[in-house]
Amino acid sequence: MTKIIVSSDNHFDVNKQDISQALYQQATALLELKPDYYLIAGDLFNDFEKSLRYVRDLQNALQNQTRVLFIAGNHDMGRNISFNELETHLDPLYLHNQFIDIPQSNWRIIGHNGWYDYSFTPQLDPSAIRRFRSGFYYDRVIDQPMSDIERMALGHAQMRQLLDDARHANKQVIFFTHFAPINDEIYYPDPNSRWALVNGVLGSQKTGQLLAEYPNVQHVFYGHVHITVPPRQKKGITYYNASVGYNRHNLKEWTANNFYQSWLNKNIQIVLTSK
Repeated sequence: MTKIIVSSDNHFDVNKQDISQALYQQATALLELKPDYYLIAGDLFNDFEKSLRYVRDLQNALQNQTRVLFIAGNHDMGRNISFNELETHLDPLYLHNQFIDIPQSNWRIIGHNGWYDYSFTPQLDPSAIRRFRSGFYYDRVIDQPMSDIERMALGHAQMRQLLDDARHANKQVIFFTHFAPINDEIYYPDPNSRWALVNGVLGSQKTGQLLAEYPNVQHVFYGHVHITVPPRQKKGITYYNASVGYNRHNLKEWTANNFYQSWLNKNIQIVLTSK
């Protein structure tokens, strides 16, 4: 039996959390819950170095009881990391474009940062989304030597290789990524509104379509879209949104009146009982 806990979009800095306290609380809870794996689907800090340091500190606190693995969200990518560095195996805890096999089982965990390609907003002119993304959206600060469409195409090619390898190895797949692979949670307002432009940078429908090609993909975890919804079944895959989200004066996304309880509430746990 293998227990996995997943979280995303903790946004410690935006949420103005005391990092030492958050680390202590999360480590204490995880030591009590005893998962075999704790997966973080991106957006810990607006700085990759801080995110990596936190993950390392958390792994040290958990020692050998729980293995911590993370991928980068767009906020992690904003400072102190380049595109080329993100594409490397820069740390054993960083699982972008990689996988691990769960011992004594036929389960494989695949990690990929993901990206977006405006496919959630086909009714909009792509140039309008590009202007919004490069002028007003947070991601304008991210190092990127190619277009969003090219970056997502690269990501899909990488995902396909990982998924092909898993199928050939007869592995059941747990896939975690940052950006939304399905549009079930996306709100479609007036197409001329700014929120319609935001939809273009939330993920890619093609990611969900790609995952659906592989019947061995069982569980998919993601974040980026800050919303609380139950797991959904689509084409044999269970999708889970693990985002904690923001708690600001004009944006209340937590499920409790404090960060720790909101994190606990949004933790997603699955237990693998079969090989």
